[in-house]
Amino acid sequence: MSDAVLGADVGGTFTDVVAWDGATLTTGKTSSTTDDQSRGVTEGAALVGGAGATRLVHGTTVATNALLERAGSPTALVTTAGFGDVIEIGRQDRPSLYDSFADRPEPLVPSHLRCEIPRGDEPWDADALAAAVGEVEAVAVSLLYGYEQADREEAIAAALRARRPDLAVSCSSRVAPEFREFERTSTTVLNAYLTPRVARYLAGLADRAAAGDLPRDLTVMRSSGGLASVAEAAELPAAILLSGPAGGVVAAAALGAAVGRRHVVSFDMGGTSTDVCRIDGGRPDVAYERAVGGYPCRMPAVAVHTVGAGGGSVAWPDAGGSLRVGPRSAGADPGPACYGRGGLEPAVTDADVMLGRINPQARLAGTLPVRRDLAEAALAGLGAVLGLDPVETAAGIVTVVEETMAGAIRKVSVEQGADPRDAVLVAFVGAGGLHASALARRLGMAGVLVPAHAGVFSALGLLLSPPRVDVAQGTRLTVGSDLDAAVGAIETEAKRRLTGTGAAVRSVSTGADVRYRGQAHELTISYRPGEGWPALAARFHDEHCLRNGFARPDDPLEVVAVRAAAAGDPALAWRDLPDVGPGGDANRGTRAVHTGDGPVDAAVFDRDRLGAGDEIVGPAVVEEDEATTYLGPGERAVVHPNGALEITW
Repeated sequence: MSDAVLGADVGGTFTDVVAWDGATLTTGKTSSTTDDQSRGVTEGAALVGGAGATRLVHGTTVATNALLERAGSPTALVTTAGFGDVIEIGRQDRPSLYDSFADRPEPLVPSHLRCEIPRGDEPWDADALAAAVGEVEAVAVSLLYGYEQADREEAIAAALRARRPDLAVSCSSRVAPEFREFERTSTTVLNAYLTPRVARYLAGLADRAAAGDLPRDLTVMRSSGGLASVAEAAELPAAILLSGPAGGVVAAAALGAAVGRRHVVSFDMGGTSTDVCRIDGGRPDVAYERAVGGYPCRMPAVAVHTVGAGGGSVAWPDAGGSLRVGPRSAGADPGPACYGRGGLEPAVTDADVMLGRINPQARLAGTLPVRRDLAEAALAGLGAVLGLDPVETAAGIVTVVEETMAGAIRKVSVEQGADPRDAVLVAFVGAGGLHASALARRLGMAGVLVPAHAGVFSALGLLLSPPRVDVAQGTRLTVGSDLDAAVGAIETEAKRRLTGTGAAVRSVSTGADVRYRGQAHELTISYRPGEGWPALAARFHDEHCLRNGFARPDDPLEVVAVRAAAAGDPALAWRDLPDVGPGGDANRGTRAVHTGDGPVDAAVFDRDRLGAGDEIVGPAVVEEDEATTYLGPGERAVVHPNGALEITW
């Protein structure tokens, strides 16, 4: 496998791995290790025989976990006098308008570590500042006009590093050089808070590579759907906060384009959560700000909406005796009761086993035996509280969790002015195919695609992702200003940064953040130098009408930021993947499956033996080593030449 490339995606329950040698795709799945994700990566690489591979592309949740678990490093903030408390004051919005007990998360920098320096060009005392910072591991430098004062921020960083060479310093002029001091400061603090832990993790991964356990050429998936070098990921960990979900979105976009579907919604149902994202015209929707763990992060990221609904989501009765599912998850250890690792509470996977959708004799990920008896016992315990038998309890769990996931799809479609009836749901990871058709039918969607290698589809997406650099710069432009110069400069900078990593530039996309003058929010609109203000204005009015239901073509516009993304070549293109071979005898007999109308005999098929054009009519179950697909009564699946199951009804 000297020319092979590995993709390793670490999730909350399983680590998915794929290896591509130029002709064959080898896949595997192993349990995630909570203490050190790199162990799971090493074990996964060995599972697919990837010891001789030359490159590793990694999707990691180490930054996300560090934030959600509040396990980052002690951090100080250096800012302009009078603005030390901006991260605590925030905005006037509340996390839950009618919940008086809902609070914002505690600031990541306590008040005694918020250091202020004089405004403007007034001098500041470097020794006093270093003393005020104290013995923290990281410092965020975010001045009031930091997006225009890079030299002043860099001078502060240099002074601190001169006195503490081990200090991790993040400057807002590098992390998020845009206006709005709260969001920019929050992002810079996030970055500083995560830097030491993420840097240590990536250094450990590099040590494993140096020892020969992994390829030496390492890249990390960034939130925006491209790859970053290890050095960049260590310096900008805020850019990889959504590293895990991004791979699946990239792969879903590639599959949609391959089968001629312009409108797609990716549906990534893992063990801990479900991630959905709208994809139009082969391009995932990208957001330039979102809250992660309650903290604003102004970094480009695929516009994934996440809900705490996965195979490991625990079912429980609330104080009123109603059935609830999630967001708490059983995780990988102990996991759902059917894992046999000591879990006593029923989870969604237990419900799927009880209903017959998952083979009660299966070995999940090829190694973990399913214990139907333990699933039934856990469901019986919950059912005794709810007054239901185990099967009724399992059906209730599925109904509740599917409504939660349907709400997530509405969030990225209906609530953003997009009609889900025009879209196809691309379902992947181990549990996606078990619930996709029910969700798509509930929302009136056009159909479902369950790709080949669905259980490791996010890891496959890592190989389909190009090296990428995202650059933004705050500005203030009105009609008549030299928009082309601003966009051209940011385009040149994006190209420079990408070539600096050793990658060749294959494509560059540019755009501008536009709003009506005086508006508090803006929209990112694509723009190429030379197109002119009228073209930008027309696109903005159309997008504003789509998102907000109205446009004001006569109102003046202003641009508050320009953006560019430069991308190289991915390790693998979708067209490189081989089509499925001729089918064989895929029938595995029948199994009792419980539906809304009672138990029925469902045909069971071996997906690996299905060929292009084969047709399956539900009720049916299609099984493979890393995932299962369920077809309800009246649903029909046809095998596409690339191996995807196209489900309609």
